Amino acid sequence: MHTKQSENVIKLQKIGDIQIKVAPHHSLNHSKGVISESEFQRDLEDDILECLKDQKVIAVRRITIKRNNQNFPTKHVILTFNTPVLPKSVKIAYMNCPVRHFIPNPLRCFKCQRFGHTITACRGKQICARCSLPDHDSNNCTSTTPKCYNCNGDHPAFFRSCPRYKQEKEILTVKITKNISFPEARKIINDRTPKPGISYSSALNSVVTPSCSQNMQFIPSITNTTTAPTTVTPPSDNDVITIKKSDWLSLLEIKKSWEKTFSTVSETCAVLPLVSTFQPTSACSTASNSECRTSAPIPGISLPSATTGTQSNKLLAPILFHLSPLLLPQIYPLLQNQSLPSNLKIKRTQTH
Repeated sequence: MHTKQSENVIKLQKIGDIQIKVAPHHSLNHSKGVISESEFQRDLEDDILECLKDQKVIAVRRITIKRNNQNFPTKHVILTFNTPVLPKSVKIAYMNCPVRHFIPNPLRCFKCQRFGHTITACRGKQICARCSLPDHDSNNCTSTTPKCYNCNGDHPAFFRSCPRYKQEKEILTVKITKNISFPEARKIINDRTPKPGISYSSALNSVVTPSCSQNMQFIPSITNTTTAPTTVTPPSDNDVITIKKSDWLSLLEIKKSWEKTFSTVSETCAVLPLVSTFQPTSACSTASNSECRTSAPIPGISLPSATTGTQSNKLLAPILFHLSPLLLPQIYPLLQNQSLPSNLKIKRTQTH
């Protein structure tokens, strides 16, 4: 938000008829950085703050270490800026000091030994930091075997190499460097950490390979749809035959092609196509013509013989081999003419 807009928002006292109070956020509008310069190790904090006021520094704190109950100053100084964006460097006297992010240590409650809060905000019960047993503290602990309350390891809860301590430290690092909330940073770290007992290959197989029950639901069921053959009676003069127009045109094309092919064949050579069986065997091809003609006749049709039939009737016989036996009694009389009969109705049906 623009600086002038921020100043106008802070001055607001009422929205409509509702009284309000506007104040800057206590942490989101500030940033903390660390400088490490041995030249300023003996300088006071107030002197450094006075030198950095014009660089948006509002607080200075030196990091100290405790030895033998005494605090010793270090060269590390924590600077607090009144801007959410941390500057890359600051200038003190004649030196340009680089600024890096300040990553604090994880908060651990001295009462319940959990991370994320202090003893003043704790609502849990007393847990020993050394043996992780309740109702006493580490100063009064008599156990000789340490046990961490957070990771169940063989070390006290204040051990700096504890896996949970390192994880909390990494969460704080992501939170500060990416300028995100603590729950968002925790989610990022938890997604990076592999779950115990689950390998990459097992997790991959569980995703790629579906279960047997999932496979079975996609298999269609097969039912027996066989029905008994229907009996077809020969049509009378007033019967109406309904066939596809495309099938009728195909039959006429077959009839014309056979007439053209066998127009020069003699009557004696045309006996073979007059066989009324629909699946001729090799034995029939070697048998005599009379034996082949004694096969079972087509119901409802008397085919012409080789000596008395006309040339057109003999040429129609090969067409019948392509038709179902149930349709022959109806189709054969109609194939005598190339034109459609007057009493034939052709119904257009959808081809599947």
